[in-house]
Amino acid sequence: MTNRNRRGRVTRILLASHSIICKRPTAVFVMRNLAEKSAMGKSFYISAAATSREAIGNPDYPPAHRKSAEQGNSCEGHAAQQMTICNYADCDLLIGMDQANVRNMRRIFCCDPAERIRHLAEYAGRLAQEVADPWYTGNFEATRRDVTAGCQGLLEYLTCALDE
Repeated sequence: MTNRNRRGRVTRILLASHSIICKRPTAVFVMRNLAEKSAMGKSFYISAAATSREAIGNPDYPPAHRKSAEQGNSCEGHAAQQMTICNYADCDLLIGMDQANVRNMRRIFCCDPAERIRHLAEYAGRLAQEVADPWYTGNFEATRRDVTAGCQGLLEYLTCALDE
């Protein structure tokens, strides 16, 4: 059975970061958990991809994996995947964790005619702020805070848009 929104279709969201081994566990699980708790939880398909090739095939960064496990989220079986040109047609929204990811997505897709590429901070009301990167900071709580604020705003935006 396919999950559908009120308009009869699934909204496909791809979350993008540089190598997708640090922020992915937090971003994917926060967005999935928020969606599941909402009235429209089964209306969304959440996935992730890397805008670089550096970690393709690698599992999540071990500290990120441990932190996710502490929060009750399983990362088992995840391997970093490269974003491809096909993702543009397959997804309704492509959300970058930082401006570099947004630039890389525009480069990968050559353009954004349907205006599907967005920055997660836009939905948190912080256009210039980046999602904290635990690879450099080691601060997974700051990443979770930034991701949660962005995902809450994104879910609110999508819920309102789908109600129209």
